[in-house]
Amino acid sequence: MMASLYSGVSGLKNHQVKMNVIGNNIANINTIGFKAGRVNFQEALVQTYKGAGRPSAVSGGTNPVQLGLGMQVASVDNLFQQGGLETTGQISDLAIQGSGFFILGDNNGNRFYTRAGAFGFDSNSTLVDPATGLYVLGKMADDTGQIPSLATTGAIQLPFGQQDPAQATETITLANNLDASATDAWTTLESAGGSNIVSVSGKALDGVGGTHSIAITGNQATSSVATGANVATDDAGVAIGGLSLTDTLGSLHVTDFNLGFSIDGGSVQSVSGLSAASTVQDVINAINEIEGLDAELVGGELQVTREKRGLYSFDSIAGTTSTDPVTGVVSGNIVGVLFGASGTTFGASNGTAHTFTATDTFTPDRGTGAAVGPFTTTLGFVIDENSGLVTGLTGLGGDDSVEVKSGTTGISATGGNPLVITTDPTVHSTSINVYDSQGTKHTLTIEFAKSNIQSRWEWTASTLGNETITVGSRGYAQFNEDGSLNAFEYAAGANGMTIEPNNGAETMRVQFDAGTVFGFDGLTQFGSPHTASIIGQDGYGLGILEKISIDKAGNISGIFSNGVTRVLAQIMLADFNNQAGLRKAGRSLYQESANSGQAVEGVAGATVSGQINSGALESSAVDISQEFTSMITTQRGFQANSRIITTSDSMLDELVNLRR
Repeated sequence: MMASLYSGVSGLKNHQVKMNVIGNNIANINTIGFKAGRVNFQEALVQTYKGAGRPSAVSGGTNPVQLGLGMQVASVDNLFQQGGLETTGQISDLAIQGSGFFILGDNNGNRFYTRAGAFGFDSNSTLVDPATGLYVLGKMADDTGQIPSLATTGAIQLPFGQQDPAQATETITLANNLDASATDAWTTLESAGGSNIVSVSGKALDGVGGTHSIAITGNQATSSVATGANVATDDAGVAIGGLSLTDTLGSLHVTDFNLGFSIDGGSVQSVSGLSAASTVQDVINAINEIEGLDAELVGGELQVTREKRGLYSFDSIAGTTSTDPVTGVVSGNIVGVLFGASGTTFGASNGTAHTFTATDTFTPDRGTGAAVGPFTTTLGFVIDENSGLVTGLTGLGGDDSVEVKSGTTGISATGGNPLVITTDPTVHSTSINVYDSQGTKHTLTIEFAKSNIQSRWEWTASTLGNETITVGSRGYAQFNEDGSLNAFEYAAGANGMTIEPNNGAETMRVQFDAGTVFGFDGLTQFGSPHTASIIGQDGYGLGILEKISIDKAGNISGIFSNGVTRVLAQIMLADFNNQAGLRKAGRSLYQESANSGQAVEGVAGATVSGQINSGALESSAVDISQEFTSMITTQRGFQANSRIITTSDSMLDELVNLRR
């Protein structure tokens, strides 16, 4: 009978423990980083009345007979469930998404762990938990913003209000595109020399700036010419000397007056309207009516010239008084009388082609090494379709986009007085401010100009002030066929650029970073618009820490008044093999226990899986609906156990009353 009383008492006592845990959970419903507790019960002592019996040959086995003596608390567990994140906007408020704990400590070496991240800075600019005064532990970065691999975990102290010394520029980073198809090489006629060139226009395709000195040798083409033989005779057939414009064909004993000309093997074009009364002048006028021929009387000789110069021909056809079935021309003796030609035809194919040669000696206006020049090329010629004269040059700057034109009489040999044409450079420039050791700004400009060497750009660096670039002010960038960088070199064997600030600061030694060779992470050359620029440099002036930011890995970056952003420290997290084994230390803190395992410290998102969110706090993980349900079941359990006690008491009362 007494056993039931003791069992009821254990039920009352331990359900009260569970109610205490529920009360604590609900009390911390708004406690940041709080993890709810849970009570687990187990049966207490057991009294054995009879043990189990084995089966025998004549009967089966028997079960043990045991009596329970109540219940007890098996465990009070901490449930490390993720709490919701509440945004606060306060940079130093931190919440962990996932597994892990913030590490807090003091100068005595004590370590505590918490999920409550309502942190702030004390008067020494040290990151602390204001509720406890414990330091938030992490690792400090060096002056370059790197966390040393051997850095130890300790307090995080930031240099608010302190000066950050200036750093001289050491590296300038170049990136983006130089236009492979660009050309600004407008041409200018500086001197015609002896060339008879009167105009130059257009842009050179190669885009290279410099001076073209062009020497022209040779002669123009000549025309095909047929000349008479002074065969005019008197009535007795005696030669009377040369022809005159007033001589009539009758007086020259021309009896048939049909004459035709075939030019370059084409169809015959007839000279018509001639008669015995026609004069030599009339013949000349009639021939001049034929396109492409020019007739005149020179020294008493009739001369016919092919107007178009070069290797061109023409033929005159005359014959007997019968009609030629092939040419359709009526024969006559006009060819023999006026030109002294035997037979009925004469021809002229004695024209010559031009013998010109144009040699272009080009000197670029900038360049280093192999790009200095001069470069020698042979130019082509423009031949007028109508006159056959050479009237221009082609090929200057790599193609026919530049028009070089002569006067109406065509070009001529230059002798010792060359033709001089200049081209403007194709340039693209970009600038940035660099810093000396005293933090003084200097404006540096780098200008890229197309080179006479294919897929190469010549670069020149310059400054705007009193600075002096003593070494490495020039060089070139060479590109591969696929547009990737092949080389970025300095002129004269330099391996960097040296700048004298001339203001008392140290000499600046600067390297250009143009990207990876055969890569596309720096300068490139494609047929797209210029975008090449200086995208960064590592120098800066004097600055003061103004504000901070904290990323998901716990890196605390300082934003300085000089525009520099640098990592100052990193907040470390800890995790345990058995989080439920941690021992509560009050004030939302935990400590290691024998069953939690040692803390594994590391970087958020790497060594420790959880990530840090700045400007937020983790809410309590208490589920109030679950707690109210547990409260009801706990209350019912308490009531039921109290009924065991009252019922057992009534039974004892009946037992006592047996003696009445």
